[in-house]
Amino acid sequence: MSIQVERGSTLTLERFWNWLLNHPNCILRAGTADAALYDQEDFHWHFEQEGPSQEVIQLIRGKQLVGEMFLDTRDIQYVQAIPDNESGERGWYLFELVGGPKEEPLPMYHFLMSHGPDMDTAHPTGLKH
Repeated sequence: MSIQVERGSTLTLERFWNWLLNHPNCILRAGTADAALYDQEDFHWHFEQEGPSQEVIQLIRGKQLVGEMFLDTRDIQYVQAIPDNESGERGWYLFELVGGPKEEPLPMYHFLMSHGPDMDTAHPTGLKH
């Protein structure tokens, strides 16, 4: 089964990841085709690196781990930024990390963010919006 990848703004994985590290409180959802982690008011996101191509994203409430997601970044070709029209919330953006075979790339991971890819804006830690 082939999935058509919708074209939007594209970014390199490195550029997206560096931007994401400055916007952890803007993540509304992170996941794969099989599972997703959803943000809540008293949760926070934590990032770790477990090797040169393994990123870890954890969702934490206080000191309790709620869930975690491991990203194998070796096969990521690019990141696609698309305004999220499905939610009905103005300004939300869906970032899809697209990879797999070059002939038929697929969204492997996704991040729903509360705003678009304004690359030059960082938020103070601890603020949610």
